[in-house]
Amino acid sequence: MPFKSIVRELKEIKDGVGSRSGRVVEGKRWRGRARSHIAPDETSMVKSEESIEQGQWANLPSELLLDIIQRVEETETSWPARAVVVHCASVCKSWREVTREVVKTPQQCGRLTFPISLKQPGPRESPIQCYIRRDPMTSTFLLYSGLMPSEGQKDKLLLAAKRIRRTTCTDFIISLVANDFSRSSNNYIGRLRSNFLGTKFTISERQSSHEAPTQSVRRTSRSRFHSRQPSTRTPSSSYRIGTVNYELNVLRTRGPRRMHCVMNSIPVSSMEEGGSAPTAASLPETTADGHQFYPSPVFKGRGGGPGSDVSSTNSPSESPLVIPGSIGEPLVLKNRAPRWHEQLQCWCLNFRGRVTVASVKNFQLVAAFEPHHQNVSAEEHDRVLLQFGKIGKDIFTMDYSYPLSAFQAFTLCLSSFDTKPACE
Repeated sequence: MPFKSIVRELKEIKDGVGSRSGRVVEGKRWRGRARSHIAPDETSMVKSEESIEQGQWANLPSELLLDIIQRVEETETSWPARAVVVHCASVCKSWREVTREVVKTPQQCGRLTFPISLKQPGPRESPIQCYIRRDPMTSTFLLYSGLMPSEGQKDKLLLAAKRIRRTTCTDFIISLVANDFSRSSNNYIGRLRSNFLGTKFTISERQSSHEAPTQSVRRTSRSRFHSRQPSTRTPSSSYRIGTVNYELNVLRTRGPRRMHCVMNSIPVSSMEEGGSAPTAASLPETTADGHQFYPSPVFKGRGGGPGSDVSSTNSPSESPLVIPGSIGEPLVLKNRAPRWHEQLQCWCLNFRGRVTVASVKNFQLVAAFEPHHQNVSAEEHDRVLLQFGKIGKDIFTMDYSYPLSAFQAFTLCLSSFDTKPACE
């Protein structure tokens, strides 16, 4: 064998042994570092988890997925068939994002789809028609979507409220479901509280801390540790968004009830040409550590901490925080004055067939404009924003439109259910 070939073979054997030993030493070195220095690749782990969560449906082309969601959105117009749109949003993350882009707000499409739609303004042209079912045994009020109760069909439950009579006031706790009225739950939306006489009501809405307006607070060295202002780390708080006042009518000489509503969360400029009402983008959620919802200190009463429910008591002087006047002049609503019918010997209003039973609770609300509001059209002066009336035993209709939301309209109607001996 030539000498050169022998040297070449020995060199190859040496290089192979060296590389193998080098790999062993390198592997030991990396294993040693892995114990203390090397961190797992978080991005790869997140991608793997997302791929597992998304599933095979997430691999559809975006153009095909968009076309599917659009076709479903155009065909589903009412409950329970509209539940298909919600099912599409529940498939995976990519489907949910596309559904959010396709599904429009109630102001644009006139339909209620997701829970956030209950806090968004209704349409301008035609009102959204709902009905309320009252249960005197449990003191609950259920808001459904539809003209009236249907037979053999499952109507969509929008909101539920429970009335709690206290010594000095009455509370209506409002929730997304009919069996959970705890203020520490994600289902809690807001509440309506009356005074002792039942002539004044305060509407409070649960809001996320990032949605709630900030407040300037002056702190001294003494009050720095004993401040009763809400913490900026609070996940969500309750804010006063409106009030409802009923004029006193002790002698009963001025006809039926007279309402005066101030909606602090809706600017009067939203009724002008080109104006827009505030539109909520998301519902507040609880934190992951179990501390779900902390009311502000002035909102708390005895037992008002985490996990408190509707059975907790609050003193009448405690009230939610007032939203600062950053939106400008608030919208004021008043009830439409009825006319006296000589033949029927009663007060009458034109409900366009939506109310069939005479009741002191029936009302229609219109906007009350001041003379300096010049940019408001004549149609807005006479347009009914909310009407509420009785159609049967414990069945009432509720029709609302822009700029009111379903939650705001529901609270205004709930104020009519409370007893008011000084107003009628």
